[in-house]
Amino acid sequence: MSQLTVEELRQLMREQFPQSDAVLEKIGPRWARVRIPVGPQHLRPGGTVSGPTMMALADTATYLALLAEIGLLVLAVTTNLTINFMRKPEPRDLTCEARILKLGRALAVGDCTIFSPGVEGPVAHATLTYSIPPEQ
Repeated sequence: MSQLTVEELRQLMREQFPQSDAVLEKIGPRWARVRIPVGPQHLRPGGTVSGPTMMALADTATYLALLAEIGLLVLAVTTNLTINFMRKPEPRDLTCEARILKLGRALAVGDCTIFSPGVEGPVAHATLTYSIPPEQ
């Protein structure tokens, strides 16, 4: 298992996911913090951040926390994502803190909490499972 740096993961995102506007802020052991700069394209009617935006943020944060631990196994894929929307997020940047709870040879389980500045408490909570490809 290798530990990747923030810059290595940012480079991966630029190369493999140029469509993503998520910003990796920090990583630690089995942990990552990712921010999404919210713009008009992320809003739903009523002026709140859309569910798909928050799901993508949770997925990206968990993916980066996982790759920081296992290395550049970019074909790791989400097999399950469950999200609970807890509070209405304002149309501002969102931050997601992802933790890898279990890291096995074939599967990893993660836990995410999404925050919005100015909103007390989390706006969403997600759990994710990833399938890890065998090293080649």
